[in-house]
Amino acid sequence: KYEVTNAQFGASGHWSGADLPRESVNWFAASDHCAARAARLPTEAEWAYAARGPDNLIYPWGNEFVADNVVSGGNSGGQTAPVGSRPGGASWVGALDMSGNVLEWTSSAYEPYPYATDDGREGGNRTNDHTRVLRGGSFINTSHYLRSAGRVRDIPDGGLSFGFRCARSLNSPDP
Repeated sequence: KYEVTNAQFGASGHWSGADLPRESVNWFAASDHCAARAARLPTEAEWAYAARGPDNLIYPWGNEFVADNVVSGGNSGGQTAPVGSRPGGASWVGALDMSGNVLEWTSSAYEPYPYATDDGREGGNRTNDHTRVLRGGSFINTSHYLRSAGRVRDIPDGGLSFGFRCARSLNSPDP
């Protein structure tokens, strides 16, 4: 439902604010954090479905941009906000901060559309050879980059303004 926070990640030093999303984390650390909690990074397809839903919404909350629903370049003051602080931005499944706050790593390697699960983008290759997909836009982005369909890529050891959320398959037990 939420992005992983500093408190959940165990961040220290200049990462203050226990309820702020953990940012500037690379793909490897994000993947390891989720795995240590019997979870995983969502695939790009899972992330997109949680954000867009069966109605293929432009933004997680609907088809019109609403600045109050998102922490973005237009209202963030150049910093993140506590996770879940914009409840109007909830997606159809109740996931918060799917747009803005921090870009979110997915498990998927970056490949062009159309999406196909058997084209090699899924499978957890743990090398730095493949760029990975990030979704959701961040606190520095404008509305164009905050769309549910928006996607960017970066090398797995990148991380500026990058965060993540963990996912579990529906048949997985809670830890």
